[in-house]
Amino acid sequence: MVRIPTHRAPTHPGEMLLEEFLKPMGLSQKELAAGIHVPYQRINELVRGRRGVTPSTALRLARFFGMSPDFWLSLQLRWDLYHAQRSEASTLRAIRQIKRSRRAA
Repeated sequence: MVRIPTHRAPTHPGEMLLEEFLKPMGLSQKELAAGIHVPYQRINELVRGRRGVTPSTALRLARFFGMSPDFWLSLQLRWDLYHAQRSEASTLRAIRQIKRSRRAA
C-alpha cells in the first residue's frame, strides 16, 4: 500500500494538471477548456489552485486524457482532507473517541 506523506501538503490537482499533463503535452489551458467543454476560467482557476476538481470536471478530464475520474477526485480528496485536518486541528483534539462496552455491541 502506498503511504501518502503527511509532513507536507499534497499536490493540488491543478498543479498536477499543469505540470504532468498540459506542459508535457504542449496543451494550453484554452485548448483544454475547449476540449472538455468548460469555460477557460474554470481551468485557469484550477491550475492556479483557486478552484478544486468537481465530479463533473473529473469526468471530463478523465475522458479527455483517457484515464479514471477517480485519479482526479483522489487528488482533490487528499488536498481537502490535509487542509481540513490542519484548519480543524484544535477542534479535532477536543473530540474524544467513544468507548463502547462489549455487551452493547
